[in-house]
Amino acid sequence: MGSHEEQVDRQFSAVANAYLTSVVHAQGQDLLRTAEIFRGRGHDRVLDVGCGAGHMTFAIAPHVGAVTAFDLSRSMLDVVMESARVRGLSNITLHQGIAEDLPFANESFDWVCTRYSAHHWERLPRALDEMRRVLKPGGGLIVIDILGPDTPLIDTHMQAIELLRDASHVRDYTLSEWKTYLSSAGFHVSAHHRWKMRLEFESWVNRIRTPADRVSAIRAVLKQAPEQVREYLMVEDDGSFQFDAGMIEAGLASEYQRRAPESTSTP
Repeated sequence: MGSHEEQVDRQFSAVANAYLTSVVHAQGQDLLRTAEIFRGRGHDRVLDVGCGAGHMTFAIAPHVGAVTAFDLSRSMLDVVMESARVRGLSNITLHQGIAEDLPFANESFDWVCTRYSAHHWERLPRALDEMRRVLKPGGGLIVIDILGPDTPLIDTHMQAIELLRDASHVRDYTLSEWKTYLSSAGFHVSAHHRWKMRLEFESWVNRIRTPADRVSAIRAVLKQAPEQVREYLMVEDDGSFQFDAGMIEAGLASEYQRRAPESTSTP
């Protein structure tokens, strides 16, 4: 594990239970859409990369043959294991590791999914290559994450408050960036959806235990931001605001439909 991965692990291991009970993570039309996609796929094998507290895994598991919940944080996986037991879901297995080095054989899964995790990955192109590698021909990919704005001024402010809140943040990618990265990794986008996600300020910073000086800095950035930025983020009097979130559905490009590339597990 590199220094960035160690930072992510430290950051989220301490707050795993908070993410299990977080309304922002536990609910959403994206989870309903995901469950609909997998309904009737009783024999499929699914990999949930960066599963966190397991909400994507739990939405998928009742409809498929098996789900592998994969995360950097052992504490997050412990939360998934206990919650799966309480929910009576016996087709979930756990595996610890990093997205850029998936410890699975070529063509192991029918689907790969990730939800609110990719903005923490240090090497997104490498992670997407790995996802493509472990997918079977005809397999599918679902990516759900915060979307960065296309306007540089707004993007700069958004990335700044994200990094101030959570030092393990890397980047909220724009939809166009996602399409470019996915195409380069051998995927074609079949559908995408976008919606506003309201973040209540106090719960947003408390969930990740943002230090008080950084909370003050975030408030200052939001208060002093140009009106264009404040309007886009829909900043409220108490500091609450809204991000754009997105769901991208993709499949393997035609040249990868017959045979997956050789493993690239070690750079």
